[in-house]
Parts: sequence; C-alpha cells; structure tokens
Amino acid sequence: MNDAKQVEILLVEDNPNDAELTQRALRKHHLANAVHWVKDGVEALEFLFCEGAYAGRAPSAPRLVLLDVHMPRVGGLEVLRRLRADERTRKLPVVIMTSSNQDRDVIESYQLGVNSYIVKPVRFEAFVETAAQVGMYWLLLNCPPR
Repeated sequence: MNDAKQVEILLVEDNPNDAELTQRALRKHHLANAVHWVKDGVEALEFLFCEGAYAGRAPSAPRLVLLDVHMPRVGGLEVLRRLRADERTRKLPVVIMTSSNQDRDVIESYQLGVNSYIVKPVRFEAFVETAAQVGMYWLLLNCPPR
C-alpha cells in the first residue's frame, strides 16, 4: 500500500482466504482501491495509532474498519475496546465480520460500541455479496460525523 494514499477500509482478518474473498468482493464493486489488510489486532492498533511498524505513517483514519473477532495476539473485541476508549478513533465506523454467531460475542460487541455485527455466510457467493454490500453501504451511502 502506498502510505500517501488515503486508506478507505482497514481489513483486520487473520484468515488469508477470507481476506482475499473480502478484497475480491470489494474489487468487483470498485471499492477496493484503498483497502489495507492486517492479520491481527496488534497490527490493526499499530496501523490506526501510527505505532510500531507504522510509526512513520501519516495519521489518517480509514473510513471503515472491517474487524474479525477471534484472532491471535489481540482479538477483535479488545481492538474495538481500545478504539472506543480513544478520542481519535471513538467515532470510527467499525463493522465486525466474523464466523462467530455466539450471543456473548454479539452482545459484547454492541456493548463496546460496534456499528454493525455480521456473521460471515458460509456459501462463497453469499460471502462475496455480503462483503460488497457492507462496503457499498459504509463507503457510499452512510454519512458519518466529521
């Protein structure tokens, strides 16, 4: 990714296959120009707060974070907790896209301030369509606070 380019979507996904499917769906609908993929919560936090490997990155928030729940090192719920606790990222739209449909994950996500919780469809076609619809809504239709 070119650091000078504004990141539209930060994709936080530890499964390379799901990450590729999501990016493919966004490309199909011309929404993947500025997607940056990180593999876990540590990388996501470093990217968003310009720390660690991203210490030299110009601070700019993506328009959307697509976040998995269960990841190594730091999970999605902890990432969400830290984003909502920091004034710089409190209003950042966060959509959880996960295979977990466990009630405790859904409830905790909303208690922490997630904007939307989506269980990834198992069927390939449904997964691709869901990812595209999420991208279109949050990037083209939604009007976030400035």
